[in-house]
Amino acid sequence: MIQKNYQIDAFAEKVFSGNPAAVCQLSEWLGDEELQNIAMENNLAETAFYLKQKNECQFRWFTPKGEVDLCVHATLAAAYVLFNHENYSDNIITFYSPRSGKPTVIKPKDIYESIELSKELTNDFDVLSVEALKGNTGELPEYGHEYQIMNIQAGLTKIANLPRRGVRVSAKRDNVDFVSRFFCAPIGHR
Repeated sequence: MIQKNYQIDAFAEKVFSGNPAAVCQLSEWLGDEELQNIAMENNLAETAFYLKQKNECQFRWFTPKGEVDLCVHATLAAAYVLFNHENYSDNIITFYSPRSGKPTVIKPKDIYESIELSKELTNDFDVLSVEALKGNTGELPEYGHEYQIMNIQAGLTKIANLPRRGVRVSAKRDNVDFVSRFFCAPIGHR
């Protein structure tokens, strides 16, 4: 039986944008046909079904046409539901799926402090950052305006030679906390 059904816009700046997913909280597992019919009725790219049991959430993902092994945006949408609407108190959610093992979502908890702008950070991009921050996950060049983040050009060859996976850039924004991009040249992502 479905206890609650949410629609979450993952990777979104505002409502009705981003990548929508349905998140259905179950009190017990339903049959495959019923799960498929619910996903078909939701008519979104993915519907995530989860059942909380102790320190683990059992998980399955369905498109309107069939079950899939894993869906990242629906998993993040479900984590958002658990952290923000279902009072999940731990900072780590371990999902269990018979098709994809145990994907884990960790609630972000990184404290940044200001550091000096280094040539390494300023030479990687076509726009100069106004500040640099350092946290547990590395350095974060910060820019003054959202449009700079959206239009920034990265020196991917330089970033590929850094002794880390990539470089994240960020700027503050009025109606959300921040905007961010991640340039990961060694594995071809931007």
